[in-house]
Amino acid sequence: MTKNSDQLMIDRLADAAREGKISRRSFMHYSMAAGMTASAATGLWTTAAKAEPQSGGHFRLGAHDGNTSDTHDPGTYLSFSMIQVAHTFRSYLTLIEPDGSNGPDVATEWSATEDAKEWTFKLNDKATFHSGRKVTANDVIASMNHHRGEDSTSAATALLKDVEDITDNGDGSVTFVLSTGNADLPWLMTDYHLAICPANDDGSIDWKSGDGCGPYKLTNAEFGVSYEFERHDDWHLDGAYFDSVTVTVLNDPNARQTALVTGDVDAVTQIELKTLALLQRDPNLEIDQVSSAAAITMPMFCDVAPFDNVDVRNALKLSINRQEIIDKIAFGTATMGNDFHHSPAMPYWPEDIEQREYDPDQAKSLLKKAGMEDLSVEISVADSVFSGSVDMCVLYAEHAKAAGIDIKVKREPNDGYYSDVWLKKPWCCVQWGARPTPDVMYSLAYKDDAAWNESHWQNERFNELLRMAKSEIDDAKRAEMYHEMAVLAKDDGGTVIPFFPDFVYARRKNVKHGENLAPSWQMDGARACSRWWFEG
Repeated sequence: MTKNSDQLMIDRLADAAREGKISRRSFMHYSMAAGMTASAATGLWTTAAKAEPQSGGHFRLGAHDGNTSDTHDPGTYLSFSMIQVAHTFRSYLTLIEPDGSNGPDVATEWSATEDAKEWTFKLNDKATFHSGRKVTANDVIASMNHHRGEDSTSAATALLKDVEDITDNGDGSVTFVLSTGNADLPWLMTDYHLAICPANDDGSIDWKSGDGCGPYKLTNAEFGVSYEFERHDDWHLDGAYFDSVTVTVLNDPNARQTALVTGDVDAVTQIELKTLALLQRDPNLEIDQVSSAAAITMPMFCDVAPFDNVDVRNALKLSINRQEIIDKIAFGTATMGNDFHHSPAMPYWPEDIEQREYDPDQAKSLLKKAGMEDLSVEISVADSVFSGSVDMCVLYAEHAKAAGIDIKVKREPNDGYYSDVWLKKPWCCVQWGARPTPDVMYSLAYKDDAAWNESHWQNERFNELLRMAKSEIDDAKRAEMYHEMAVLAKDDGGTVIPFFPDFVYARRKNVKHGENLAPSWQMDGARACSRWWFEG
């Protein structure tokens, strides 16, 4: 390579760094390949990389999946728009950092006993609610108790089922006492339902007012339509660079992308993958693609015919051509699923489990065994589930014809899909956000008594392993347990999992962010409003 070509590469790398198109690791690798020393490459990164965050401006975000039935009750959060809104005006004990690690929010530090049955969280004494009141241990306890007990209607009740007591230590800290050890409790505290809200005198929480202790104050909310925010000047963490924020619900993917292209919004969630290549050519836009543990699931009610027959369930799992789905629907931006809800982006990944392939002949054999050769079933789906979700189900129906299965695709309204269809209809299509560990995911949606057990699956051995793995501190033993659980879910469970989608979203070129993007939710772990900024 000539000296001129070396310099050309370095100049291009510097440009990429300034525009936020390359990570520091990649920058260092390619700079040194072009002949730079490590110290020189570090110096160039420091001077050429993206400018430091700048404060100011009004950020406009177009978000998918919003419903008029949404509420401020954190126990009822369902839609992505409300998850985005929640992370904009509310805070949690802990959070997912941009690099995917578990970091502090309202809690500054935490520790556990050796058996992981007691966890103590020290609270940030700078955390305040938008109403001006300081966040106290009492608020944390009331916020957690909102999701506990037999009378709770929260979807997160199962996550806190093992919590026996939460105590105020009188020194700005709280202690969780568990019936069984839970090595993942600090991760569990990032769940989007477990927002810290102000306590009422009776021990309940004030969720109706919209008061929070997050980076922005909620000034106006029209559920399923739009939300307005102003910076919370007493925010206890870094960030909140924008002066104000508007989150507008744009369920239609074409309307969402048109708003971005025309400059009516500054960023959008979940772009239309059909037009990914076209958007990548627009000089005014930047595309962000993040591998994640998010998942597309197709849960079948295991207690409703014909899905109560395991041979029928497995026949349907064998009747989908996952690779074609990924190629034609996800346009390659996904990892193939294997009918257990544990992605390679999670710890304890069971990599040696054989991949289930498209096999309509075997599916026919199983249906004959079940006495259901002429199987006809209906699957519900809506455009808002994810970009291409209806097309995916139609393509699946074509695949299933080779097995003699008639899948009728019912296109449901976008509005109210997660309140009127999910957990109501016996077979539907769902998009799950990424969870940090398999325990959190399995506890939320596959545990026998979980409110969100979307397939109504009951497997005694699976639940026994789930309880054992939760408190197992030996990583090797824990990995073995998750391996067995994955096999059980694959072979007996009621959920078809075609793929784990990458997060693919877009922003105007003047919108900047840090080196990493959190893999937990779209839009930088649903924290784009507080982590991103406008170029100065």
